Amino acid sequence: MRDSTPDAATPPLVGRIAAAVARLRGWQRMLAAFVAGMALTGGQAPVSAPGLWFLAMPVLVWLVDGTARPRQAAAVGWAAGFGMFVTGLFWIGHAFLVDAEQFAWMLPFAVTLLPAGLGLFWAAAFWFARRGWIEGSLWRVALLAAAISLAEFARSTLLTGLPWGLAAFIWTETPVAQAASVIGPHGLSLLTYAATALPLVAIAGARRGPGPVVTVLVLGIIPALWAWGAARVPDATSYAPDAPVLRVVQPNATQRLKWNPDYAALFYRRLLDATAAPADPVLGPPDAVIWPETAVTFLPAERPEERARIAAAAGGAPVILGALNRQQRGERTDWTNSLMTITPDAAIGGRYDKAHLVPFGEYVPLQPILRHVGIRQLADRGGFLPGPGARNVEVAPLPPFRPLICYEAIFPHEILPEGARPGWLLQVTNDGWFGNFGGPQQHLAQARFRAIEQGLPFVRAANTGISAVIDPHGRVLVSLALGDEGAFDHRLPAPLAPTVYAVTGDATALAAVLFLIFAARLRRRRDA
Repeated sequence: MRDSTPDAATPPLVGRIAAAVARLRGWQRMLAAFVAGMALTGGQAPVSAPGLWFLAMPVLVWLVDGTARPRQAAAVGWAAGFGMFVTGLFWIGHAFLVDAEQFAWMLPFAVTLLPAGLGLFWAAAFWFARRGWIEGSLWRVALLAAAISLAEFARSTLLTGLPWGLAAFIWTETPVAQAASVIGPHGLSLLTYAATALPLVAIAGARRGPGPVVTVLVLGIIPALWAWGAARVPDATSYAPDAPVLRVVQPNATQRLKWNPDYAALFYRRLLDATAAPADPVLGPPDAVIWPETAVTFLPAERPEERARIAAAAGGAPVILGALNRQQRGERTDWTNSLMTITPDAAIGGRYDKAHLVPFGEYVPLQPILRHVGIRQLADRGGFLPGPGARNVEVAPLPPFRPLICYEAIFPHEILPEGARPGWLLQVTNDGWFGNFGGPQQHLAQARFRAIEQGLPFVRAANTGISAVIDPHGRVLVSLALGDEGAFDHRLPAPLAPTVYAVTGDATALAAVLFLIFAARLRRRRDA
C-alpha cells in the first residue's frame, strides 16, 4: 500500500483548525474532548443528526495528535466518553424523581457516576490507540476506530452490559441502518467511527497513509451503504395471506400514579375499554390483544375473577400482558417480572419471566458492600428472580414469538433463543421511567435495529409510549406517541429469511476490529 503526501495541497482552513486543536493543552484539551463527546450524542435520537459525527470524530483524532503520552490520550478519551454518556444517558435521572422523597438525593450521583464509569472504556481505547499511533497517517484513524469499537463491545457485555447509544444507531433514520442485517450494530459502529473521522482528517493532510485509491474506497463507505440500503428496502411491507391482526393497547399510566390505588382502577379501565373497542372494519376482529409491561397492579395468576373480566373484554382473543408473578417456596417468596397470556377461557397460558434484570432497578448487586458503607435505601431493597433465559412462547393462533421485557431488547447478542427461529419479536415495556426526551426515542431506535438485524417484525407495547409495529426492515408502520392513550390494530408483517447477522452474530465485527488493530500495529513497525 503506497504512502501519499498531500500536505502541499492541504486547504489552509482545515489544516489550521487541525493544528490549532492539536495544540490545545490542559483544561482546554479536556473541554474540547467533552464538547466533541456531546456532539456525538447529537447523532442519536431524538436529535438524529449524524452529520455532527463528521465534525466531532476528526476533533478527537486531532486531540490525540497533540498528546505526547498514552495517559494524555486516555484523558482525552475519558472526557469524550463522559461528554457523550452524560448527555446521552441523562434521562436515567428521571427514574429517581418518581419517588423523589426517597431517591431524589441519588439523582446527581446517578447522572454523573455512571457516565464517568462508562467513560473509562473510552479512556482505555484511546490509551491503547495512542500506543500504536502513526503520526500523520490515516492508519491512526483505523486504529482509533478499532480500539473504540472493541471498548464499546466490552461495554455492551461486561458487568451485565449496557449497549445503549452505540455509534450504529445514528443511522436509524437512514438506509445505512440496513447494514446491520449483515455486520450487526458493532460492525456498523466500527465503520461509523472510521468513515466519519476520515474525510476531514484526510483533507487536513496525512504525511503517511493509504494511497488515493484506498482512500477513495474508504471515504465512499457511507455513500455505498446508503445506496445499498435504499435498494434493499422494498416499497411495501410484505404480509402472509393469513397474517394475524394484533391490537396493541397503550393506557398512558404515568409511573408516578400507576401504583396509587386512587388511579389504578382508572388505568385498568382504560386497558379494558380499549381491548373491548369495536373491531377495525377493514382488518376485522383482532387475533390477539397486547398490553404493556406490568400493565396491572394485581397478580393475574391469583385473581381468576379479573382474568375473566379481561377475557370477556377481549371477546375470544388471547390477551398477552406484562404482570408481576410470585411463587412461595417455603418461607421465601420469589417475585418475577413476567409476560403471561390470558386465554379466552380465562386461564393462564404461555408465560415468560424476564431473565436480564436491570441492576439497581430490579435487583441490587453488591448488597453486603452497600450495607457496610451505609447506603441502606438500596441495600435493603428486594428484587426479582431472573428467569431461565431466552425462549419462544406460543399463543394460538399467532406464530411463535420471542418475548422481550423492556431492557432486554437492547442486547443484540441475546435476542434469538436456541433452537427454532421465532416468527416475530414482542417487547412489552414501561418507558414511563425514562421521561419524555431521549430515553423513549432511543429505546425505539434500538427496537428498529433488532428488527433489521434479525429480519423479523418487531411489536412493542409501551405503557406511556412509544408503542409500535415495526417491519423487518426497521420501518415503523404504526405507532402511538408518547403520552397518548389508546390502541391500534395492525396485521403482523411477514418475516424475512434469516439475515447474515442472525447466522454469524458479532463474529464478523470482532474479526474486522482485530484485523485493523493487527494491520495498524504492523504498519507502525514497518515505519519505525
